[in-house]
Formats: sequence, structure tokens, C-alpha cells
Amino acid sequence: MNDATDFAIIPDRKSIATVEREIRFFPTENPAPSVLSQAQIESWNRDGYLGPLDVLDPQETASLRAYFDDLLAQTFAAGKDSYSISSAHLKHARVWDLLSHPKIVAYVSDLLGENVIGWGSHFFCKMPGDGKRVDWHQDCSYWPLTPTKAVTVWLAIDDADLDNGGMEVYTGSHRHGLIDFDTTDEDSGNVLDQVVVDPEKYGEHRFTPIAAGQVSIHSDLLVHGSAPNQSDRRRCGLTLRYCPADVTAYLNWERKGVVVAGTAPQDRWPGATRPF
Repeated sequence: MNDATDFAIIPDRKSIATVEREIRFFPTENPAPSVLSQAQIESWNRDGYLGPLDVLDPQETASLRAYFDDLLAQTFAAGKDSYSISSAHLKHARVWDLLSHPKIVAYVSDLLGENVIGWGSHFFCKMPGDGKRVDWHQDCSYWPLTPTKAVTVWLAIDDADLDNGGMEVYTGSHRHGLIDFDTTDEDSGNVLDQVVVDPEKYGEHRFTPIAAGQVSIHSDLLVHGSAPNQSDRRRCGLTLRYCPADVTAYLNWERKGVVVAGTAPQDRWPGATRPF
């Protein structure tokens, strides 16, 4: 690994398997949330999912979409595909600022506490007619973090619905710890390389349509995925990843961390630098 921006989209599974982790769901206890309601906190603990939540207004959403259009064109020109823009906050100041967005951080802080690290950012962009899918999986199986307190904020750049491959979840599956999975190869059509078999055993299926400019939040233990984009419309979302500052990262992942709320121990999260 040569620098702080050199992180694989799919981390090495064998290396992550060597990390001793505490894997379980940690319910939120927050008697005085700043932006979420107590009903939303209860829903989060029960379902492992929350959304949609408003963040960007129409003008901000249009600006972000134009920015991504340009970034995607640059990515294609470099010979890369629409899923390859990962750890984007370490390379692009606009994404760094989204990771630190006050509205997003307020939602996350109500769930994780006053000291929060933003450590991940990845564009998941399904082009029109894209035959690729994201098979059922849990995020925590890809992350060398312990304990498993991380969350993903999914910021919609385009409207996401059933036709263009929007996200689907199994609510309640986050309460089952790490669920066994099979592996897939790069020719399978799966964007990732894992699939949880029989996910209906672990929760209740829910489709989660979301409008551009809104976010959803899900636990790192929630089983989720998405079907191929069968429409003539693009479906892009920016995943932003967060955890409390008491989480420990291994395999150099601490180098991706940004303190977005409160403080963090320097020996655990030394702090990345905002790109220009």
C-alpha cells in the first residue's frame, strides 16, 4: 500500500479474517437526540435501517449530480468503470465535505454518539441497462473494524427505485451477528464477492425507494443488496461510512479516518488530510 488513497474496493478477505473482532449489534441509547425522534431511534434499534431522511435541497442536489457527471466522465476516460470511485474523500475535496456535511453528521451522531469518525466513501453507480447486481451481504464482513458499530449513509445522487436497481434490505437481520455467506467470482455479475444465502431466515424484506438528495442509514450488520438496473435511467448513490471514535481499525484503515464530530484518540485515528 503506497499511500492513503490506495485501498481496494473489495478488501482482502484472508487479511480481514485474521482480525479479532467483537461482532454484534450495539443498540443506540440516546434520551435526547438532536435531530432524530425517539420513534426513529426505536425504529433504528429494531430494524437496523432508517430512511429516507432529507439532506440536500433541489439546487444542492443538481449541483452534486453535475459534479458527479464530470467525475464519472473522467473515470471512464481513465479506463475505469462506474464502481471504481472508492475512498473518494481522500482524493476529492467535494466528497470530503459531504462526509463532513452537518446534516448528515447530525443524524449519525444521534445514533453513534458525540465522537464520530467518517472513514469511507464509495460511489455505487449503475448505468442504464447495467446487468450487475449487489448480492445480499453484510458490510461488516468487508471491514477490519472492531467492535461492529459502523453505519453506512447512502446519499442518493439519482432517484433510486425498483426499476433502476434501488437498495433492498432485510430489517432485523442486524441482530443475528455475522451470517454465513458464499463467495462469488468476478464473472458472476455480482459487484461484490459475497452472497448471504436464504436471507429471509434473518429478517423481513423491505424495498427502500429514495429520492435524489435524501439519505438512508443502515447498520454494518444489516443484510442488504440490490438488483440490476433494468431501466434507461442511471442509479447512483454515494456511500458514506462512519463509526464511533472508540472503534479500532486494522490493516491501515485508520489512515482513512476523519474526525467529523467531537474528538478521537490520535493513536487510534491519526486523521487524514483534506485533499485540494
